[in-house]
Amino acid sequence: MKEKRTLIIGTRQSELALWQSNFVKNEIEKFNKNIKVELELVQTKGDKILDVPLAKIGDKGLFTKELEHKLLDGSIDLAVHSLKDMETTFPPGLILAAVPRRHDARDALIGREKDMTIEKLPDGAVAATSSLRRASQLQHIRPDIRIVDLRGNVPTRIRKFLASDWDAILLACAGLERLKLEEHISSYIDFDILLPAAGQGALGLQAMADNKFAVGAAAHLHDENTFLAVTAERTLLRTLEGGCQVPVGAYAEVKQNGLSLDAIVGSLDGSVTFRKKVRGRKGDAAQIGENLANDLLEAGAREVLNEIRDGI
Repeated sequence: MKEKRTLIIGTRQSELALWQSNFVKNEIEKFNKNIKVELELVQTKGDKILDVPLAKIGDKGLFTKELEHKLLDGSIDLAVHSLKDMETTFPPGLILAAVPRRHDARDALIGREKDMTIEKLPDGAVAATSSLRRASQLQHIRPDIRIVDLRGNVPTRIRKFLASDWDAILLACAGLERLKLEEHISSYIDFDILLPAAGQGALGLQAMADNKFAVGAAAHLHDENTFLAVTAERTLLRTLEGGCQVPVGAYAEVKQNGLSLDAIVGSLDGSVTFRKKVRGRKGDAAQIGENLANDLLEAGAREVLNEIRDGI
């Protein structure tokens, strides 16, 4: 019998990160009977600093850099990330080895009542989120809502909400559903109301380009339509030079007749927004993202983004 070869996955230590990494581990071992997968737990800068808003820390690899260092020094074979946390450019030598099929990319509202929606929140409601993107779009719809910052992993955020006097919090559906916390969801927020972060709901499996063992082990998890969609979104974000510090939402979808990309750039208070949607061939995913980003910049988003960067 052929001896099993060990593949090491690097992962953050949160419950959601561990769910994601165990999902990848199980899929690899199920498909490759001669591979044994081990997890190596890694603490990132974003995990250590929990009392400062994300935008104030700086977003360059906040939840990914330490994992990338371990890939580069060869101490792990694969890193499993939430794709929305990944920078749009990688250190030389690293690649996106696979992007599994995307989960629900929508945001969800958790309120005090089961059927609470953004529209039903009381006048002057307090909503908590760590995302400038969510805050901007929420205040564009409801300028009366007051935003407070909320950090921590998914279960921690829910516990903080339940112990607070806030009216609502906003979280990604994917994380809630993966951790079987759907019971807390008051309503799912449609894309026409709130666009997600680029890559939201998708995983990114990162490896050294020359680690053929890791790249080969991850290959069967790859979903090409998800990859094309997030390529459009991430190219748009890279062209806008966006990240956690910038209120940018984007969602692309691949259908039989091509790829559509919907994107929004807003001011911090939501008073000014620029939103456009385009459609093209799915093979042109990157070009679609770049073109739409440039259209938004020319429409006036450049001035808004410059003001935000100057003020942070």
